[in-house]
Amino acid sequence: MLSPTSATVRLFVHVLAATVWVGGQLTLAGLLPALRRLGPDAPRAVARQFNRIAWPAFGLLVVTGIWNLLAIDVSSSSTNRQVTVMLHVTLAALSGISAAIHGGTTSRPLLALSGAAGGLLALATVFVGVLLRSA
Repeated sequence: MLSPTSATVRLFVHVLAATVWVGGQLTLAGLLPALRRLGPDAPRAVARQFNRIAWPAFGLLVVTGIWNLLAIDVSSSSTNRQVTVMLHVTLAALSGISAAIHGGTTSRPLLALSGAAGGLLALATVFVGVLLRSA
């Protein structure tokens, strides 16, 4: 069996947190129609409970993301890799901002827009992260 390293642990924790953050959003989006049938307060109650798990996961993503950046010498990377890293960081930040807007509004149009944007940005962040890892 291969021996784990700090890089293995770092990547595992980062991917696990991304699974909670992104996978949870996708799961909630899929459950929303059923939650609405349970009553008008059900979606909000479930979202509040999810936030107790999702936001710490997002915080862990930020911490392990910084750890990832400190573990590599980005300045000696190719320009394409540097641009991709910056895109990844930007998408992650926009995903968090969209989710914060979503959680803080009562406007139905803004709820829909920020929810869709946050989910799409989270998926784009994962894609770019996989792109970085596979390069």
